[in-house]
Amino acid sequence: MRLLRWLAISFVPAVIGYRFPAPDYYARLERPPWAPPGWIFGPVWTVLYTLMGIAAWLVASKDGSASRTPLVLWSAQLGLNATWTPVFFGLRAPGLALVNIVLLWLALVATVTAFFSRRPVAGVLLIPYLAWVSFATALTFAIWRRNR
Repeated sequence: MRLLRWLAISFVPAVIGYRFPAPDYYARLERPPWAPPGWIFGPVWTVLYTLMGIAAWLVASKDGSASRTPLVLWSAQLGLNATWTPVFFGLRAPGLALVNIVLLWLALVATVTAFFSRRPVAGVLLIPYLAWVSFATALTFAIWRRNR
């Protein structure tokens, strides 16, 4: 049951993001040639949110109070993740979304590091997420540059 709770929490950004559909906005933006099609984001994020929930569950299920800091970092990065879509699509502010995703990336690096030190397999589970956020940061920057 605890795993389901962590999975549910990890999908909160998806629920928030779902409230800001803007495929027309994304399609109208000038994007770099390496930008993926809009339909790919849903499947990728489904896998990543699942891995995030499992990783948090692994850290939370380890005995001791040393899990508090890694889980606070996990919560912080999740909050930043949840705000990116409303900023980019809701406010239609790629520049502000770029600031948001850089902060997300920094929080995520801290989270991955903390997870590795607490439960290495949990850190490994976050590596695809870190890779995707790194790519998404570059994409957000490129979109901001091309559309300002």
